[in-house]
Amino acid sequence: MKPSLKDSIYVQRERLAQILHEPLAHLAEKCARAWGDRTRLNELLLEGFCRIPHRTFLYCLGTDGIQISDNVAETGLLSEHFGRDRSSRPYMKEAVPSWGFLLSDAYISLFAGRPSITALQVVRADNGVVVGYLGADFDLRNLPLTAELYEEPSHWRQIKGDPAIRGGVFQQCRIESPMDRSLEQSLSIMEELLTQRGVFQCLMHFSSSQATIWTVNDPFRYRLLDHDALSDPDVCLVYPQTPYPLDAAIPQQCVSPLLGALRPLRLTDETFYLRLASINLFNGMISVTFSCDGSHYMRYDEFLTKSHSFWFGAGA
Repeated sequence: MKPSLKDSIYVQRERLAQILHEPLAHLAEKCARAWGDRTRLNELLLEGFCRIPHRTFLYCLGTDGIQISDNVAETGLLSEHFGRDRSSRPYMKEAVPSWGFLLSDAYISLFAGRPSITALQVVRADNGVVVGYLGADFDLRNLPLTAELYEEPSHWRQIKGDPAIRGGVFQQCRIESPMDRSLEQSLSIMEELLTQRGVFQCLMHFSSSQATIWTVNDPFRYRLLDHDALSDPDVCLVYPQTPYPLDAAIPQQCVSPLLGALRPLRLTDETFYLRLASINLFNGMISVTFSCDGSHYMRYDEFLTKSHSFWFGAGA
């Protein structure tokens, strides 16, 4: 079973915590013996800076979130941060676990405006009382990526769109677009492009009579086909004949039935009708967005099994 997005994030954070916890705890013990002495704390942070991997800033905070040291950076001391109130920052609003180490959720930093993470290590006096925190800020760009690239799930998902559009759905009706008047021909052209001409993803805008396509020979750039192109089979001549990809998740023989299944979704109902559809041969996924602005994402084989009543209700 593929891990979910949240599971993948959790694994990544756990690995980062394992890297950072021990060196921060060791430095926090040293800082405890100089707590309240700005000069000595700065010296300790400068000495320990190189021992904290991937760090951007180090600093010390009181339990009230007020900074009692300067910021220590690669360039040295940044004294303007002394006395800074960090109590309202996202990492100060999270509960530090009982073992005394917190790796915060990612947030956007105030000064660089980039995704960042902060680690807080509890600092305790000799009697065990918490006197503050050793803070370490990390720019996500500087952190090692130890997890595999997240893979999009293939189960059916439904996502609601703009509430304003949903609320007014019964005050609208489908207006025939130029693509609607030549829909069979447009779908036939798209089938040729997907199965014979190297297109691996298409996004069809039925209401505005256009399509966006991506090809295996130039995958980082999209091409826009307007209604004139979608109604003219000659457009296929400008896309070289290309073997159907062997590693495509959608079998070649399923492309025609998939495109054919879009036609009734567009034309059957005048109130609830298809506005957008996307096919990706490598993901094996189909997405459809309706006039109510609701979107569905599902595997191609599941999409082919859905009946008329699934989309329009048993009474349709």
